[in-house]
Amino acid sequence: MLRRQPIVAPPLAPRESGRDEELCDLRFRALLGAAAWARLPAALHSRFGKRLRPGGAITYVGRIVHSRRTWQGWLLAELARLIGAPLPLSDDVGVPAVVSVTEDAAGGGQFWTRVYGRFGIALNVSADEQALHFHSDHYFVQLGQRRFRLPRWLSPGQLSISHIDFGAEWFAFVLVLDHPLAGEIFSQAGMFRERETPC
Repeated sequence: MLRRQPIVAPPLAPRESGRDEELCDLRFRALLGAAAWARLPAALHSRFGKRLRPGGAITYVGRIVHSRRTWQGWLLAELARLIGAPLPLSDDVGVPAVVSVTEDAAGGGQFWTRVYGRFGIALNVSADEQALHFHSDHYFVQLGQRRFRLPRWLSPGQLSISHIDFGAEWFAFVLVLDHPLAGEIFSQAGMFRERETPC
């Protein structure tokens, strides 16, 4: 699963609207810095500034609208089945897609989950006026409580995931994988809307 590295976050604070029962999640704002956070659309502030309670989840439902792999991308996805199939295994478009977000109460982060088994990616984050961008820092395999960082020469390449706002509650997740030798070996885009699961 894609897992953000735990970050030290400021304490929860009431939303600026004054509704004390709604808690604001300041982790992404702290991670990006105030200037980068301010550039993002209000819809992304809402999505990434909402604290999930333990046991709660947000589900993003949509469809894959673009998917392309080179033969190297196909081979990498097939080999990755051994560690939990972290990459999509088909190029089908128009098929349903679901991403769920749950709170990692113990680690202080969040889980953005497809089905990734024991394979993980530590991510860095940046922002522009329309999107949040996540960039792979390193890959790891987790066995029990131990995490083993893959050496760079075993890395499948630079993974970039963008959460792009399109307004009217619609947004895209765009995934691109660039291999240092083969170039772009995989790209996929899905359009999603939010559906929240109560705590």
